[in-house]
Amino acid sequence: MNEPVVVVHLDKVLADRGMTLAALSELVDVSVVNLSVLKNNRGKAIRFTTLAALCKALQCTPGDLLGVEYH
Repeated sequence: MNEPVVVVHLDKVLADRGMTLAALSELVDVSVVNLSVLKNNRGKAIRFTTLAALCKALQCTPGDLLGVEYH
């Protein structure tokens, strides 16, 4: 059976908004390194407060940032 994997679409959302990771980092007060981990799908978890801050800064919903793939 295929295992579900949560994927982060931060790169696409940033590109759609013409925003850099550094600019987002300043808006949400999360380090560029930690955002890069999320962007490159290497993260294992995300705090709801961080997710909410990302959504506010990017004017999106969690569904715009997160998806599920089956591997």
